[in-house]
Amino acid sequence: MLVYPSGVDVSSSALRFLSAKLRQRRRELGTRWRRLSAGRQALLTLAHLRNGHPYAQLAAGFDIGTTTAYRYITEAVEVLAALAPTLAEAVRTASSRAFVLLDGTLLPIDRMAADRPYYSGKHKKHGMNAQVIADPFGRLLWASPALPGAVHDIRAAREHGIVDALTNAGIRCWADKGYRGAGGTVRIPFWGRWETLAAGQKAVNRSHAKIRALVEQAVATLKSWRLLRKLRCSTTRITELVQAVLTLHLTSSE
Repeated sequence: MLVYPSGVDVSSSALRFLSAKLRQRRRELGTRWRRLSAGRQALLTLAHLRNGHPYAQLAAGFDIGTTTAYRYITEAVEVLAALAPTLAEAVRTASSRAFVLLDGTLLPIDRMAADRPYYSGKHKKHGMNAQVIADPFGRLLWASPALPGAVHDIRAAREHGIVDALTNAGIRCWADKGYRGAGGTVRIPFWGRWETLAAGQKAVNRSHAKIRALVEQAVATLKSWRLLRKLRCSTTRITELVQAVLTLHLTSSE
């Protein structure tokens, strides 16, 4: 396999943060020696998450075995995922905002047609449903654990307790029609065919769409980590990957 120098468009603060956490973990485990330093292990993990390169390619670039690359990345992802904010913590952060934006996104996976629980009829592809909460400027605040793609947004929001959490905290939330019936403080557009809506309802829907559109920036932020654009791992690991990316983003944006 040929090896060439490459770059990773991730802030140095994210590298320093992850390196420090990995050094702390090694001290706790009493690790004496490893093939890669904590800094190189952090760089390996960032390259995997940001660029989506497979383990074999990364292993060649870092001059380690494929199994070692997998173990190092898995360990780092676990460390990051454990630091991700909970929904309760995200709601406390959101309480200082005027309102929040809620939307669901599909994280594509490599599954066959037989895997119906993961098939999203809306997107016409297999994937995992992740709920995203953003502030009024479209900045990512929280991402939920991943559920099979066949799960609709309103059901996912209820299963994660998002609607109840926002309502109990008195936080207004703007969402699309996929959250019809959510109730509480969740606001969705007027339901119905465009030609049957009154002029006032159309004006409200246009205003609602302009506000809610900013949540797409948060979704784009999540998927700027290219690994999440096409996941080829076990579906049981996807939640940890999403939480790891969330931790890195929040750390870099502080």
